[in-house]
Amino acid sequence: MNDTPETRVRLERWSADDLPLLRRINAPEMTDHLGGPETEEQLLVRHRRYQEIDGSRGRMYRVVLLPGSEVAGSIGFWEQTWQGEKVYETGWAVLPEFQGRGVAAAAARALVEQVAAEGDRRSLHAFPSVDHPASNAVCRKAGFRCAGEVDFEYPKGHPIKSNDWVIDLGPDTGDTA
Repeated sequence: MNDTPETRVRLERWSADDLPLLRRINAPEMTDHLGGPETEEQLLVRHRRYQEIDGSRGRMYRVVLLPGSEVAGSIGFWEQTWQGEKVYETGWAVLPEFQGRGVAAAAARALVEQVAAEGDRRSLHAFPSVDHPASNAVCRKAGFRCAGEVDFEYPKGHPIKSNDWVIDLGPDTGDTA
């Protein structure tokens, strides 16, 4: 199914109850472009971090598909310094049974609205691998502009060739260095 205007999602703040979702997202087929699955210890650290991050520093959400309220994945944003500028970075994961239905693009659009309203940075970036057509398509469908190919590290110490997708959030009210 293509991304349609009927694809509706609600973003709900990440909670302690979302550890099973994080475990599902950690599957090999879900982390192929992210360096592979994390250990249980790494996953628990990530889960705590997701619960603690809040406000203008960033936030993580579970993605809920409407109208049925099925949990379809996760999305979030966090602070990043990119090319000397303080920006936000985003990333998402949609469970296999919900992929190809426009869920990720709808969640990304909802996230952009949320970050523009509450954040204090001028831009939001996504860095999908150039070899990941689905994530690059999400960026395009969500209204991001491709600023070109860049060298990126994800996870830390693992260099990849990525596309730098960016969307303007409005006036910069944060620091520039």
